[in-house]
Amino acid sequence: VWKQGFEISYRGDEWAEHPLELFLVPHSHNDPGWLKTFDGYYQDQTRHILDNMLVKLGEDSRRKMIWAEISYFSKWWNSIDEQKRVLVKRLVEAGQLELVTGGWVMADEANSHYFAMLDQLIEGHQWLQTHLGVKPSNSWAIDPFGHSPSMTYLLKGAGLTNMVVQRIHYSVKKHFAQQQTLEFRWRQSWDSSSRSDIMCHMMPFYSYDVPHTCGPNPAVCCQFDFHRLPGGRVFCPWRIPPEPITDQNIKERALLLLDQYRQKSRLFRSSVLLVPLGDDFRFVESREWDAQFDNYQKLFDYFNQHPELHVRAHFGTLSDYFTALQRRLSTTGTTLPTLQGDFFTYADRDDHYWSGYFTSRPFYKRLDRTLESTLRATEIVFSLTMAEMRRFRGDGRLVEGFPAQEHFQRLISGRQNLGLFQHHDAVAGTARDSVVIDYGTRLFHSILNLHQVLQSSAHWLLLSDKSQYNPDQSKTLLSVVVFNPTEQFRTSVVSIVVDSPDARVVDAKTSQPMATQISAVWVEPSQVSAEVFQVKDRLLSSLLIAVVSSNHLSCVSSFRTEANTPLLLSNKHLQIWSSPETGLMQVSCFHIKSGLVRQVQVKFLWYGTRTSAHKDKSGAYLFLPGEEGPQPYLSSDPPLIRVTRGPIFSDITSCFKHFTHTVRVFHLDGHAGKSLEISNTVDIRSEVNRELVMRLVSDVASSNRFYSDLNGFQMQQRRTLEKLPLQANFYPMSSSSFLQDSTSRLSLLSAQSQAVASLRSGELEVVLDRRLQQDDNRGLGQGVTDNKLTASLYHLLLEDRVGGAQVHHLSLLAHLASLSLCHPPITMAAPTNTEVPKLHPFLPLHSSLPCDIHLLNLRTLEDPQVSYDVTSFCRLSPATLQRKLISAACIRDLVLSVITQSS
Repeated sequence: VWKQGFEISYRGDEWAEHPLELFLVPHSHNDPGWLKTFDGYYQDQTRHILDNMLVKLGEDSRRKMIWAEISYFSKWWNSIDEQKRVLVKRLVEAGQLELVTGGWVMADEANSHYFAMLDQLIEGHQWLQTHLGVKPSNSWAIDPFGHSPSMTYLLKGAGLTNMVVQRIHYSVKKHFAQQQTLEFRWRQSWDSSSRSDIMCHMMPFYSYDVPHTCGPNPAVCCQFDFHRLPGGRVFCPWRIPPEPITDQNIKERALLLLDQYRQKSRLFRSSVLLVPLGDDFRFVESREWDAQFDNYQKLFDYFNQHPELHVRAHFGTLSDYFTALQRRLSTTGTTLPTLQGDFFTYADRDDHYWSGYFTSRPFYKRLDRTLESTLRATEIVFSLTMAEMRRFRGDGRLVEGFPAQEHFQRLISGRQNLGLFQHHDAVAGTARDSVVIDYGTRLFHSILNLHQVLQSSAHWLLLSDKSQYNPDQSKTLLSVVVFNPTEQFRTSVVSIVVDSPDARVVDAKTSQPMATQISAVWVEPSQVSAEVFQVKDRLLSSLLIAVVSSNHLSCVSSFRTEANTPLLLSNKHLQIWSSPETGLMQVSCFHIKSGLVRQVQVKFLWYGTRTSAHKDKSGAYLFLPGEEGPQPYLSSDPPLIRVTRGPIFSDITSCFKHFTHTVRVFHLDGHAGKSLEISNTVDIRSEVNRELVMRLVSDVASSNRFYSDLNGFQMQQRRTLEKLPLQANFYPMSSSSFLQDSTSRLSLLSAQSQAVASLRSGELEVVLDRRLQQDDNRGLGQGVTDNKLTASLYHLLLEDRVGGAQVHHLSLLAHLASLSLCHPPITMAAPTNTEVPKLHPFLPLHSSLPCDIHLLNLRTLEDPQVSYDVTSFCRLSPATLQRKLISAACIRDLVLSVITQSS
C-alpha cells in the first residue's frame, strides 16, 4: 500500500511496557502567495482560519493548534481588537496555540541567501517577542522543496531545539525508515562537537496532508480526514469516504485507525508518535473545526478508556510532542543517530526531480538579491546615522527635521517584502503569473523607498555642519556619493551614465582628477554614453566625486583584428583568448608570471523537454529534459562581436539572437584584477519548451565531483552519478561553485541563484533561463512563460593549489570576489552648488576589519523616533559578524556592540 516504501508489520505486544503515546497536531499550511496573492489568500481564507481558531480553541481546553507564518499572523493581529488579543495571549500561555519556527514565512532553502533567511527569521521573532512575549523553540518546515543545513544552523542560533521536515527524496525516506533514523540529530559538516546539533523529525510518507500522515495506507487515513465527510466540497480519491464517529461504529473505526498509528510507529525508535492533522488552508470554516475536533475527541476517549490497547492519544503541539519524546528517550536510554549533509535534490515520485525551480523566474531571483544588498546597505547607514545623531546632540534625541520615523517604516516595509519573497513559492519562481507580478512590484517599490532612506541618511552623515541639515532633497544634484557597504578598503569600479563624452571625474573635496574610462552604452534604438571610473572607496564610507566637463580627454583610438586571429584580453595577472567567430572564451592563461596555460572554454546549450504524450514534462518545479539531452546552441547568423580596451577594463561582447555575452578583465590590483567578470543578458521569449545553459569546459581533472554552496553560507561536495537521471545531478547554487584537482581550482561565483551541474569531469554548467509551456502537475496549473530580458553576473577564478589536499571551502580570494558581487558599491547623488552646505567623507571605522570578517548587518530594532536618556536607557545591540577565515569549519559568530535606541 505504501508504494514508495515497504510492508510494515508488528506483533501487537510492542507497546505493553511503553504505551504508544500519540500527539495529533492540527495545522493549516498558509502559503503567503502561490495561486493567489498574499493579500488575496488573507482576505479569502487566512483571516477566517485565525478568527475561527480564536473561537474553537476557546471552546475546549483539550484542543490545540500550531501556526508558522508570522507574515499572516501579524496582519491578522493588526485587524483584531484588544479583547481578542488578550484571548490570543491566553491560548499561547495555556499551550493551546504554539507559534512554530517564527519566521516571516516558511522560507525556501535552495535559492535564498543566508542573509535573507536570517532577516526574515529576525523579523518574525522580533514581532513575536514584541507582541506576545514568546520565543519559538520548534521549527515546522513541511513544504520547502528540499532542506539545507544552513537553515538548521540559523534555527539553532535563534534558540530553536527541534524541527520537522517533509519534502525529502522518497528513496531517502525509505532508507531512513528501514534504519529507524527518521528522527536524528542534524549536525553541521564542520562541527566535531554537538554544539550545532538540532533534533530533526522527518515525516515518512508522500505528503503532509491527512491521507499521508496517519500511517502508510492513504486510503485508510483519508477516511479520518473529517473535512471530507460526504456532502462537502472535498472527497477521498480512493472512493472510501469518512464516516462520522458514533457509538455503533467507534470500535471498528478506532481499531482501523490504531492499526495505521502502530504501523507508522514502527518506523521510529520511540513509542511517542507525531501525527499532523491538516493541509493547505485548512480550518477555514467553522464546521471543519467541529468535524475534526469532535470526531477525533471521540476516538481519543475510546483509546484512553481501553488500557488494553496500550495507547494514549490527545491533541498536541510540537512542544508537547518533543517534550514527551525527550522524556521517553531518556527513560528508555534510546539514542538518536547524528547526521550531516543536506537534502537536495528532492524527488517526490519516479524520476521527477525538482531541480527546475533552482532557476525558474531568474529575473526575480536577481531582483531579490538587489533588494537584499540595498536593504543591508540602508540598514547600516541608517543605524550609523541614528547613533551619530544622538552622539552629536549629546542628549539622546534626534535632529529636528530628520524624517526618522518615516524612514524606519520604509525599512520595516523593505524587511518584510524581502522576507515575504523568501517564501518557498516566491523566490523559487513557482507561483502564478499574477502573484509573481505582485511580488515583483513589492520588491521594486522597496528598492526605491530604501534608496530614499539611504540618500537622506548619507546626506546627514556627510554634512560638515550638521546644524544646516535640510530634508529637502529637491536641490540640484551634481556630485556623486559612492558608498562602500563592506568593512574593508577595496578597489572598485563604479559606472554612471552621463549625457556627453566630454566629461571627467574629480574628487569633490580636493578637485583632483580620478582615473576614468569613457565607454559607449549600446542601447537600441538610441545610444548614450556611460562613464566608468576607478575609485578607491573607503570602508563603510562615502567618497564624494563630481562629474565635470573637460576639453582634455585622451583621444579614442580604433584597432583592427585579423579575421582568423583569436581575440586577446589581458592584464598583469591573466590573459584570455576568445574565438574570432563567436567571441566566446577558448583558452585562458591565468598566471602570466608562471606562463601556466589552462584550457577553459565557454559554450552555450539548449535543453528541451520530454516529447512523449504519456510522460510529464518540465515545468516550474520539475526539470525533465528531452531524451536527446543537451544540444549545442547554433546560430544561423554570426554574432556581432565588440571589443573594448581601456585603462580600467577591457572586454569582449558577443551578441547572439537569444543572449548577449560579455567577458571582462579589470586592470586593477586585488581580487577584481585576478578574476574574470562574465555577464549574460538573456531573452528566450521567442522559444518554446527550452532552457538555456552556459557551460564551462576545462582541463581540471575533477572526476565526478564538484562543490556548490548552500545559501552562500557553506560549501557542499556533490557527486555526479551516472546511475541517476540527468536532472538528478543538478543542484542549487546560491552564490558559488567550483571544480578542483590536485593542482588547480576553477571557481564560478554568482550574483544570483540558479541550478548548477558538472555532468563530466572538468565541466561546470549553470541554467540561465527556462521557458516552459505546460504545467508539471504539482498544483500550479500553468507553465513558465512570463520570461523577461534577464541579466546574470559572475566572477570566474582559476587558482593554483598546493599539496593536493581535499579542501571543501572557498579560498579567501573567492570569498572577496563573491562579496563584491553580493554587495557592490552604491552610488547616490548629492547637492554641490555653492548654496548648499559642504560635505565631507564619513569614516565610521578607523581601520579596515580583517578580510576574513564580514559584517552581516547593523539593524535598528526599534522605532528611533522615541527619545530617551542616553545615560540611562541606551543599550548594546548585537550586530552579527561572520568570520570566514579560510575554512567553513572555522565560521563563527562575533559580536560588535553598537549603541542603539531603546524604548
